[in-house]
Amino acid sequence: MSKIGAFIPARYAATRFPAKLMQPLGNKTVIRHTYDNTKATGLFDEVYVVTDSDIIYNEIVNNGGKAIMSKRTHESGSDRIAEAIEDLDVDIVVNVQGDEPFVKKEPLQKVINVFSDPSVQVSSLMQVLSNPELIQDPNYVKVTIDKNSNALFFSRSVIPYPRATNIAINYYEHIGVYAFKKQALLNFTNWEMSPLEAAEKIECLRYLENGVPIRMVVTNYMGVEIDTPEDLIKAAKLL
Repeated sequence: MSKIGAFIPARYAATRFPAKLMQPLGNKTVIRHTYDNTKATGLFDEVYVVTDSDIIYNEIVNNGGKAIMSKRTHESGSDRIAEAIEDLDVDIVVNVQGDEPFVKKEPLQKVINVFSDPSVQVSSLMQVLSNPELIQDPNYVKVTIDKNSNALFFSRSVIPYPRATNIAINYYEHIGVYAFKKQALLNFTNWEMSPLEAAEKIECLRYLENGVPIRMVVTNYMGVEIDTPEDLIKAAKLL
């Protein structure tokens, strides 16, 4: 049996909304909702928060959870997790975003299930995007896929561009939940940041530029991602 671990990268100093993970949401902080809901899915042998912050570390550990302190500073969540798993006994690593307090079982189950195909090294989630404004919005990362549901490209631009307006096309938004085979993630962190990744500021392009396919899975959206104070108000209503 493969050992499956969930890892929640949690930085204290977010650019757009500092200390967002420690904001109260109902009777818990955002990061505790994410941790508790990930654990409650029952899908994982272990669940860890991986953080650079004593405040977040103590918040999890003092409430009965498991956390790992990063030893180095990291550019991305993937790098943070890769450092944490180096010496851990885990086969499949699931990266759950710390600012996704309404984590649900079904989407996480889907990114894990695709590993029944031994050729899959990395998988991720996407959802259908139908609002024309959001399709145009560069904050929404779009993804196009091939017939086997492997990602062809990720972009903040509109992809595909609708030059022919009479063709019905699905637009997909990339949701930043990933699952990796352990070695694929360790390889990722040993590669230099790639040119397309640097230009688009989308880290998963590093896999595509290094010839590693990403198997995409369609899901319904997982709730509210907390990026701004407005998102927190939305989340409180949803709660």
